[in-house]
Amino acid sequence: MAKKEIKETTGFALGKENYKLMAIGFAIIVVGFILMAGGKSDDPNVFNPDIFSFRRITLAPMILLFGFAFEIYAIMKKPKNNN
Repeated sequence: MAKKEIKETTGFALGKENYKLMAIGFAIIVVGFILMAGGKSDDPNVFNPDIFSFRRITLAPMILLFGFAFEIYAIMKKPKNNN
């Protein structure tokens, strides 16, 4: 009677490519938060209208949403099997 060899594969839940994509997504999210930062006034009694710039109100949130969607894709992407 031949013995069946059971191969146990232990390791990470995701593949190497998934982790690379997650790092790219994290970098995109960080860029979005950096674009959103700033716009404070030096004097608290003076209003600074720069807080309502296109970069902070429109561009940065769109980049953040893209980054979070990219993270979801990176997690859900099926890793390639090298068997």
